[in-house]
Amino acid sequence: MSPAPAYLSLLQSGELRERVREAQDFLASCESCGWSCKVDRRSEAKGVCRTNGQARVSSYGPHPGEEKPLSGWRGSGTIFFSRCNMRCQFCQNFEISQEIGGEETGPEQVAEMMLELQACGCHNINLVSPTHVVSPIITAVAIAAQAGLHIPLVYNTGGYDSIQVLKLLDGIIDIYMPDMKYANPQVALHYSKIPHYPQTNQAAVREMHRQVGDLVLDENGIAERGLIVRHLVLPNGLAGTQTIAQFLVQEISPDTYFNLMDQYHPAYRIAQYPRLNRRLKPQEYQAAFESALQAGLHRFAD
Repeated sequence: MSPAPAYLSLLQSGELRERVREAQDFLASCESCGWSCKVDRRSEAKGVCRTNGQARVSSYGPHPGEEKPLSGWRGSGTIFFSRCNMRCQFCQNFEISQEIGGEETGPEQVAEMMLELQACGCHNINLVSPTHVVSPIITAVAIAAQAGLHIPLVYNTGGYDSIQVLKLLDGIIDIYMPDMKYANPQVALHYSKIPHYPQTNQAAVREMHRQVGDLVLDENGIAERGLIVRHLVLPNGLAGTQTIAQFLVQEISPDTYFNLMDQYHPAYRIAQYPRLNRRLKPQEYQAAFESALQAGLHRFAD
């Protein structure tokens, strides 16, 4: 029998209720991500993410196309949150992340979505782009857990998360799935308009792994708990795959479950950036894969 999700222990101890209070207080001077805007989001003030204290949901539903340990045969229960704390100039979901969209959604409604996805048979609840809406998410989890939610929570993030926000999530999230987008801070600033990305990202991945460890699968190959790292290979080696793989092996774990993604294609504003304004070549992906192997990684997503 699979172990109970982490948040149920916090519910039973009363700690989850305290986390809700802490998360709401956290909004008074927001430091959810590497920007550390310190905006009071309990008012209508908005930081770089352009979001106040309420989440905006673009869509939700069972997703068959995530990593196999998440999607399984019944799908991963994805909730796509609108807006983003990053400005990736090649974003393939820019209609959700960069443009005005989605509906302002209270925690009670998000909790209802979680319970509906569980009732559909989804293996987990997959929170997509959650960094800037952690406070309402924690409130929603508390409501849903009280009402019977009992499947794992996946934190599916661009990886620009602060240690402060991750500590609020300690014991709530079962599976962390961060991107590791860049190894070079200048490249990150140029293409995603974010300062200090590698430093912030690596610190976040360390904290995530401290909380949940390496990915653990049940007897059917479904993820129960642990870390999954996504890395999108970019043209001209701009993502720094070898450096990221070496970091994971040397400072996280050689058993890190690694999704080396090959689906890059020009999108959004990338026509203004010639070095990324083309599709990825097969030989570029192969070179990236070989560098990850040479670094010592061996658990790759199918």
